[in-house]
Amino acid sequence: MSPSGKIFCLYPEEFTHKEMKAEIPAKVQESNLTSLVLFLKRMDIAGFAHCDFISSPAPESLMQALEDLDYLAALDNDGNLSEFGIIMSEFPLDPQLSKSLLASCEFECVDEMLTIAAMVTAPSCFLLAPPGTEEIARSRWRRFAHPAGDHCTLINVFNAFRAASASPTHTELSREQWCCECFLSCSALSRAEMIRAELLETMKRIELPISAPAFGSEANLLSIKKALLSGYFMHIARDVDGSGNYLMLTHKQVAQLHPFSSYCSTRRIPEWVLFHEFSISEGNSIRVVSEISPHLFAELVPQYYFSNLPPSESKEILQEVINHLAPVSATREEQKTASDSKENEEFPQTPTEQRCVIQ
Repeated sequence: MSPSGKIFCLYPEEFTHKEMKAEIPAKVQESNLTSLVLFLKRMDIAGFAHCDFISSPAPESLMQALEDLDYLAALDNDGNLSEFGIIMSEFPLDPQLSKSLLASCEFECVDEMLTIAAMVTAPSCFLLAPPGTEEIARSRWRRFAHPAGDHCTLINVFNAFRAASASPTHTELSREQWCCECFLSCSALSRAEMIRAELLETMKRIELPISAPAFGSEANLLSIKKALLSGYFMHIARDVDGSGNYLMLTHKQVAQLHPFSSYCSTRRIPEWVLFHEFSISEGNSIRVVSEISPHLFAELVPQYYFSNLPPSESKEILQEVINHLAPVSATREEQKTASDSKENEEFPQTPTEQRCVIQ
């Protein structure tokens, strides 16, 4: 057998420029590495900055992923996974989505967040309308539009799909027909159903509290936004000119609403939004957005994250809101302290009594 060697393939220069496809960069070099780093941490792979990747990601990307996990409270002071981070890693989700799902246990909107998590994890359920039917598709999608934004719109779509599936005359063909009439993907919605069932099973396995469905009430809508903000406080954008040009807080990138957004069909442009993802390949668009208030953001954003944001007009607006809320928070804390002191005077604790504090 002859020894191994090298083969050189020679091509005409014209062929190289006209017919050879450009080399596609490895996905690990372009993707957000937060999920990967969380997985490596859970697998107890230390020093992953020196891992022998086939295509090594930029060191800056790894550091950004660690910083994001720290903001999400997934790391302890030593850079290891916190107890919260370990629970987050139980879910096959983006860490921000895992954080929102766990926060929904506190805000008692687990049922709704399970649906949102499944719908944004599955492929998009909205089909590209054939030429000439775009307006018909928008009118069909408008049935599901929710004034609170795309996240609640996805809940409406999922619930309608389930209702169509539960119909007494339901068959697989009728479900496909319903999706076709609504310009929705039956396979994507079926996939979302399976993902939701898997997430629910995971929550039961690790014994997390699961609240009853309450979708539609004002209190529930507020709880959903709080849960979303708990994980996606890094995905906030503001309409800077009133025409739908959104400037993101983190890296000052300008983006527009994705055409599938319910706000496009209702032609309403909210000023402040929380978005699920930003896509450069789809015309610098933000996908799955919901309106939020600066006050709600100011209440829930980690202060050390906010202080690290780059200077901008949006940050100044939010800082004013935070400054306004600070005296109110201080007053509430004083009232709580006074109330606790009075309670201790009336009902003194014995040395054996223990008070449970959830942090």
